[in-house]
This record gives sequence, structure tokens and C-alpha cells, in this order.
Amino acid sequence: MVRGKFITFEGGEGAGKTTQIKRLADRLSAAGLQVTTTREPGGSPGAEQIRALLVNGPADRWSATTEALLHFAARRDHLEKTIIPALDAGQWVLCDRFVDSTMAYQGYGHELGREIIEKLQAIVVEQLLPELTIIMDIAPEEGLERAGSRAGGEDRYESMAVAFHQRLRDGFLDIARRAPERCALVPARGAIEVIESQILDLVRTRLNLDLT
Repeated sequence: MVRGKFITFEGGEGAGKTTQIKRLADRLSAAGLQVTTTREPGGSPGAEQIRALLVNGPADRWSATTEALLHFAARRDHLEKTIIPALDAGQWVLCDRFVDSTMAYQGYGHELGREIIEKLQAIVVEQLLPELTIIMDIAPEEGLERAGSRAGGEDRYESMAVAFHQRLRDGFLDIARRAPERCALVPARGAIEVIESQILDLVRTRLNLDLT
């Protein structure tokens, strides 16, 4: 059995990750590949329970360190129950957020710093990083306006100050600069079809996949 590929989508609030994950999943499935789509925090029963603690409630509900620990606890369960089994079964895994979000949100946004996130990553994630990370870049004000039009709650992070979201964006840009072999920046403005085309080109070139 050939091991599957792991692709993650990152970006600030309202960047359009969910839409593009669905479109890519449809294209990969049409090409005959088995695809699992998932998300963080969440993606497994235990991790979804932790998600409820993280995305609901007041902005100051948790300290930055507590948030980071909760995210990594959810991530370990997600890896064990969903991601690793799917990859081992030869499936392509498309994940809405992964470890880069914890680095950006808690490390940069909450100013916890890189060191503690890197230490937790080494323990929890070990060497299992994505083959490709697509970082969808959007100005904080525009992203928050988009996110505010969505229904369904889970708006704890959206309620944080614009300065937090600017640090968050700067964090994602720095992450992309530090890992250019894995990460690719995609502007999140413009027509959905144009953004999809850019992502498909990245998958073709970075992962050597024929999607014609």
C-alpha cells in the first residue's frame, strides 16, 4: 500500500479555506484518489470535544499557554484516530488547519513565542508534517468582515482585537518564509475559480500529480 499524501490549508479568519478544501477534494476524487477531509481543532470525537472549549466563550477564556496545550491535546487524538490511519490506508488527507495555526495563533497572535510551540510540536507531531501547506493570505479586516457574515457561532477568535489578527497574519507570512519547501502562499482575494486554479497548479507541481 502506497502511503497517502498530507495537505494542510492555513490562514486567518475568513480566508476561504473550507471552500477550497472541498473543491480540491472533488478534483482529487475525480482523479481516482481516495480523499479524507478533516479539520483542526477537531477531526476525531475526542478532538471535537476539545474544539468546543477553544472556539466558544469569551476571548480571554484561556491563557496562551493553556490554549496551546488544548490544541496539541486535540491534535494528538486527531493524528492517532484520523490522520495517520487514513495516510496508512493510502488516502490523501486534506486538513483545515494543523500545527502552523497553533504557531500563528498562539505563538505569534498571543505572543507566546516560537520555542514552546516547537517543543510541543516535537512531542506531539514528531516528524509527521504535511507534504504541502497552502497558506491563504488575506488582510485581517477583510477576513474578519467575511467571517462575520457566517452563521453558526464559534466566533471566539473572531472576537479578538484586530491587532491580534495582524500579528496572526504576520505569523503566517513568517512561517511561509521559514519553510518555502513545504509552504506556498496563495492570495485569498479574487474569484473562487482563480484561487482554485492556483491551488491545483501547486498540487500538480509540488506533488507531481496529473490532474488534467
